[in-house]
Amino acid sequence: MIKSNLEKLVDLAVSGTAGHPASCDSGEKTAFDGGPFVPVGFSGINFTVKVGDSAFDWAGAHEVAPGVAVKNGCSESNEALLALSCIGNEAVLVDAKMEGKDTKLKGTPGIVTGKLSSGRVVVYFPKRIVERISVGDPIQIRASGAGLQLLDYPDVRVTNLGPRLLKALNPSEKSGKVRIPVAKVIPGKLMGAGIGRTNTRTYEYDIQSTSPEAVKEYSLDQLSLGDLVAIADTDCTHGPRWQQGATTVAVVVHGSSRLSGHGPGVNILLTSPKATIEPIITRKANLAELMGLQ
Repeated sequence: MIKSNLEKLVDLAVSGTAGHPASCDSGEKTAFDGGPFVPVGFSGINFTVKVGDSAFDWAGAHEVAPGVAVKNGCSESNEALLALSCIGNEAVLVDAKMEGKDTKLKGTPGIVTGKLSSGRVVVYFPKRIVERISVGDPIQIRASGAGLQLLDYPDVRVTNLGPRLLKALNPSEKSGKVRIPVAKVIPGKLMGAGIGRTNTRTYEYDIQSTSPEAVKEYSLDQLSLGDLVAIADTDCTHGPRWQQGATTVAVVVHGSSRLSGHGPGVNILLTSPKATIEPIITRKANLAELMGLQ
């Protein structure tokens, strides 16, 4: 196991409730090709889409996220929920309105799989549980990962990466580089919405999917929700920027979009302005496989 400061991390409880779907705007929006569509956005409780499913071609979808989107009604508490929760953290369903004698829901464990710029944390629960979760059901997360460092690689910034996922990734070392499994390498020139922000802990960063030619050339439509990807020539140490030779590793947290500049969104996990991160291509580099999500 790569040397880190895992034993020094502080675990904290953060919580919210299963959220209601949100949208960027009410009514129709105009797609990149000029056509109208009514966006299905930011999910809420998603009964249809799960981690491991395609990030493309959902009807009406605008950045659809799998599982249960969690939000805290207090703005300050929600900021903490977003900033402290990390991918791979354990969640638990604290209470459930649809709990019954024959249906045990309370205490069911889940896994954090993403964070959205709509101010929500995305949590995986088994499908049979998702079918019974109601808007407003309380969910608590054991937040751990803030401050995580790879001690022998000071130029590699770790963010949004929980201890359990780090162990599942089991990064190796070779010739002064950190080797990380990924499903695909994305050219930095394809990155869109999210450029210009400086806080990589509370929002996602989009792979543009609004050029049919680029989607075909780089097989972007083969991306799945939960895929780990490497973004070439991109450094996100202090916010996304072009840097030749840099590499950023991220996880796909929401699906594609028809809005210009948008597409499958990723949360940053590791980034370096130098050529310190070496992506290793493997089909198993998906949260469903790494975390054992059914």
